[in-house]
Amino acid sequence: MQVGIVVPCYNEQEVLPETTGRLLQLLNRLKSLGKVSAESGIWLVDDGSTDQTWPTIERLAAEHEAVHGIKLSRNRGHQNALIAGLQNTPGDAVISVDADLQDDISVIETMIDRFQEGHEIVYGVRNDRGSDSLFKRFSAEGYYRLLRMMGVEAVTNHADYRLLSRRALECLREYREVNLFLRGIVPLLGFRSTKVTYARNTRFAGESKYPLRKMIRLAIDGITSFSALPLRLITLTGLFVFVASILIVLWALWIRLYTDMAIPGWASTVIPFYFLGGVQLFCTGVIGEYMAKIYIEIKARPRYHIEKEI
Repeated sequence: MQVGIVVPCYNEQEVLPETTGRLLQLLNRLKSLGKVSAESGIWLVDDGSTDQTWPTIERLAAEHEAVHGIKLSRNRGHQNALIAGLQNTPGDAVISVDADLQDDISVIETMIDRFQEGHEIVYGVRNDRGSDSLFKRFSAEGYYRLLRMMGVEAVTNHADYRLLSRRALECLREYREVNLFLRGIVPLLGFRSTKVTYARNTRFAGESKYPLRKMIRLAIDGITSFSALPLRLITLTGLFVFVASILIVLWALWIRLYTDMAIPGWASTVIPFYFLGGVQLFCTGVIGEYMAKIYIEIKARPRYHIEKEI
């Protein structure tokens, strides 16, 4: 079988030579064992880096026949760089892995074995989060629970380390969302899948390309791209406030008509305030429900442009 390994890269000049060297060693061993064909290779995708990442890719491609490069015209983000690599890499199966060597590349052999057994999607899943800080571990576990509550199908403790068969890749091509969240899209493909677990390593070199701000942005995309539940909750909240405002209106009228505790002008202020507030929030929720449907339908911008391939 022909296997392609896709590695999205953004400002990874420090780690790329080591990452490429280790992947080449792994590929050569798999070729010698007859598990992958001689045409199998590595595709490094430069996501508009501002350092020497692309010159490094050019040098590695010139030195090694199995190394190839894809240069995007500008920085499009990790998910778009990843989909660019997946859509432009040949092979019976394509494996995606980050450049920082935190994912254990030795389990690629196990992924290929699972593919040969008939699985078309193989997820790389962390077996623990002991290396994470308390905040990151707590926030990650809470986020996966939140995704499940929102009805999003996502594999817990899985990032973007996975194997996809050619058929799965062709089906993935039909998903045209601009705001990509591949961790939510891939489970929707529905083919036979399995997991392989591994221990996550520390970053080999360089800095993380997913600071807190980007992690929050990815988390929001994961929820808003796959669930309209937040908008439905707004509708339910509006309905609750609307009903509560009716009760408050009745209570204010009762105090005004049947007791002597009413303050002059109080009822005329409180009644429209609560009533109109409830109606407005309810209407906003209904409008938002329709906007969610439109939002899902009209995402049609190009996700990336390729400047150069080697």
